Amino acid sequence: MVAGICPAEATFYALPGRLGERLLVSGLLPGGLAWAEAGLDRRWLFDRRPVVVEPCVRMASWTLAGAGLECLPGCCKSIGRGAFRGGPDSLWLFRLDATLFFYMESPADALASVSLPFVLVGLAVLFAYGIAIYGWFRWLLVPRAPSSPEPRRWLSSVVLVLLGGLMFIAIRGGVTTSTANVGMVYYSQDQFLNHSAINPCFSLFSSLSKQQDFASQFDFFPEDKRQELASELTRPFEAASGDTIPRLLRTNRPNILLILLESFSANAIEVLGGTPGVTPCLNCLSEEGILFTNMYANSFRTDRGLVSVLNGYLAQPTTSIMKYPAKSQSLPSLAKSLGEVGYTADMLYGGDINFTNMRSFFFSSGYTRITCDQDFPLSSRLSKWGANDDVTFRHLLEDLSARPVDGAPWLTTFLTLSSHEPFEVPYHRLSDPYLNSVAFTDSCLGAFIDGLKELPVWKNTLVILVSDHGFCYPENLTNYEPRRYHIPMLWLGGAVAAPRKVETFACQTDLAATLLGQLGLPVDRFTFSKNIFSPSEPHFAFYTYNNGFGIIDTTGYSAFDNEAGRVLSTKASPAGEALRVDKGKALLQTLYDDLGSR
Repeated sequence: MVAGICPAEATFYALPGRLGERLLVSGLLPGGLAWAEAGLDRRWLFDRRPVVVEPCVRMASWTLAGAGLECLPGCCKSIGRGAFRGGPDSLWLFRLDATLFFYMESPADALASVSLPFVLVGLAVLFAYGIAIYGWFRWLLVPRAPSSPEPRRWLSSVVLVLLGGLMFIAIRGGVTTSTANVGMVYYSQDQFLNHSAINPCFSLFSSLSKQQDFASQFDFFPEDKRQELASELTRPFEAASGDTIPRLLRTNRPNILLILLESFSANAIEVLGGTPGVTPCLNCLSEEGILFTNMYANSFRTDRGLVSVLNGYLAQPTTSIMKYPAKSQSLPSLAKSLGEVGYTADMLYGGDINFTNMRSFFFSSGYTRITCDQDFPLSSRLSKWGANDDVTFRHLLEDLSARPVDGAPWLTTFLTLSSHEPFEVPYHRLSDPYLNSVAFTDSCLGAFIDGLKELPVWKNTLVILVSDHGFCYPENLTNYEPRRYHIPMLWLGGAVAAPRKVETFACQTDLAATLLGQLGLPVDRFTFSKNIFSPSEPHFAFYTYNNGFGIIDTTGYSAFDNEAGRVLSTKASPAGEALRVDKGKALLQTLYDDLGSR
């Protein structure tokens, strides 16, 4: 704790320290500096940028509290949740909806996302809440109830009927043309506050209605208008004469190793403009391969990100197609397309492959062999999720070393897990739990690539590194702004012809058409996938969040909330915004029409 007279202005910095982070407090002590050192267990958002606190004249005691600084006497202006948001990292920060039920089928895996103290506190609060409700009825309401019913009076009955009628007017939202809707309670630019104003029971049951009859949802435009807008965004595209697509690979049939990096955000990767020093291995590897600097995740959850990457299919803001095997098995996939030309496909994941119906999804997508947590000894499954990335990367290297160099080409997909909440890893280099977990996976990746380079298989292998989704780092990001979805994608390996940087706007769904295009394979089945290197195809990124979407292109970006029916954030001229939002609406409408037809 640092105590002193708060001067006219105080500036705070976070600097590297021996025990984790060093808090440098400038101006709190007369004529000098004061600093406090602490090992932190929450993320800090200083990011070496100063935070200016409003003037105060009273004594102030500043403490390290949760995830930020707190002025105990209250004489300073509140810093606000946007800058220092406390609470567990695992909170989704959007209203309660049907997403809850996607994870209840695997309670153990769902609980793995949070710490034991958080679970115990939640149960204690629930128990206390139940006792309070019981006490309210037992000791306040029941004693006040009349021992015998009051005599009925016709006047009272009439009044009750009239009041009941007036209640329906209030429930409807008035006597105007439109009825009450969720958007009416949106009062802030902070979506967390808007979501907090919505009745959670209403939100839950309302979202359940969106798990069926998909084709009727998001009917923004008449069919002819939708087709007109969507024709510029989805396949088929007409190739212009003279279009040439650069050749990136040395061969048409390389082995393909697709590594999905759990929760890797571009904001944590220095080479993409993120925090320095977190991913030294990935930074070095980016100089050897093809780095995509403007790649965006299609959603915020693994179950949707997998479909986007492996099937080239857009993520849905109100549901997850992975939960519907009858629909997901009808999707095109990289494994199916590659299998038609002789590839074998296998999947590696150190966690529970049954979580969110992944096992069914992988088999229906064309994978013939799956390795998961049950294939590792109990001694190797030391994390809440299963086997840590050091174990699975070692297993993968051993598996690849045993494969014949001149055998049939293969597609191997590997989903990491150590950088998933709650970020508990056998590695302690950085004080920030999320960044430390990313650094751990980065170190495992670097060791794996070094070992792979020593194998004969390296010469004919294409390694693709891409995130399954981004992460809310730093914590002042909202769920709808583009930086929340900015992710890395890197192609490397002996099959890569030459290193380069690609600055074209793209999203996860574009991997399918881009990769198959390099292999000379048809891509017509991938309606929502675009070839990043095709001059005649549109270049934009599209992402979805909780019942909303964002779209990014060279003219700017826009984020739209479907519940409120309004733009939440934009960067462009008003004219550019209107066209961009219309394109996003048409794309979402086309997606749900397609989902309903499967």
